[in-house]
Amino acid sequence: MICLQRMGQRRHNLRTTMHRVTPLWLSEALSAALGEDVWMKMDCFQPVASFKIRGIGRLCREMVEQGAARIVSSSGGNAGYAMAYACRGLGVPATVVVPATTSEFMRAKIRAVGAEVLEHGDSWDDAHAHASVLAADPDAAYVHPFDHPAIWEGHASLVEEMANQGPKPGVMIVSVGGGGLLCGILEGMHRVGWSDVPVLAVETEGAESFKAAADAGQLVTLAAIRSVAKTLGARTVTAKLLEWKKRHEIVHWIATDRQSVDGCLRFLDDHRILVEPACGAALAAVYQRCGYLQGRGPVAVEVCGGAGVSLELLRQWDCQVG
Repeated sequence: MICLQRMGQRRHNLRTTMHRVTPLWLSEALSAALGEDVWMKMDCFQPVASFKIRGIGRLCREMVEQGAARIVSSSGGNAGYAMAYACRGLGVPATVVVPATTSEFMRAKIRAVGAEVLEHGDSWDDAHAHASVLAADPDAAYVHPFDHPAIWEGHASLVEEMANQGPKPGVMIVSVGGGGLLCGILEGMHRVGWSDVPVLAVETEGAESFKAAADAGQLVTLAAIRSVAKTLGARTVTAKLLEWKKRHEIVHWIATDRQSVDGCLRFLDDHRILVEPACGAALAAVYQRCGYLQGRGPVAVEVCGGAGVSLELLRQWDCQVG
């Protein structure tokens, strides 16, 4: 009887959607700052505080449906947290390999939802290599934090929601790390008929691997990540972004760490919501009145959120960036 109950619960879990439909709000404060209507897609309100659960949850579910009894991933934070949350819902054990730079604050969050946390190397690339070895076991599967079609498919859902919630934007603002979010948003935009809507792709100084690749016309691996926006810390973006660059208008904008942290602080004052510097970078494009945005309203910004933030951490980043 117990085994049958567990099997039934697992089948139920496999049918469960991991992410939630999040609101799309017109922000009076951001609109006043930019001089254009600014709509916020509030993925900071996901159960894991970031958009990551959309794609990561979908990929984890697919892996379990295909027979995986254990999931392994590598992440400095949000992707690992989303994977652990998804695996708890699916009823399978999870292992997250993190680099040494991952804060204890974030490690504790991942452990709190039941995952094993292992440290390996000084960067995400090191953790990724080790996690790939661990996932070589026959019963295990590896969930990449951003480079997989199922992840992009999952992230596309946020644009499908937007199309039913508000106006067609004149431009979309998106933070870019490894590129999984942007790939999903572009997929969603083409699915709903927004292929003519340009994207402002925002990175931070010291983590601009997408712009480096776009300028070179090929993938570029940064020597190191030198930014407080650690969740934008992929030294190499997914190759899929370069394919999209040929198909869709994507404009690059680089925020300083100071601008990114200020974006978090102003957003906290304006909306009483904490977000990470990786999200603050996208908000900074509005607060800094990026010239490309002028005259392109309504502007949509993906408020990607982030679980790795607290008021104390935000104060520390504020002091750190000077």
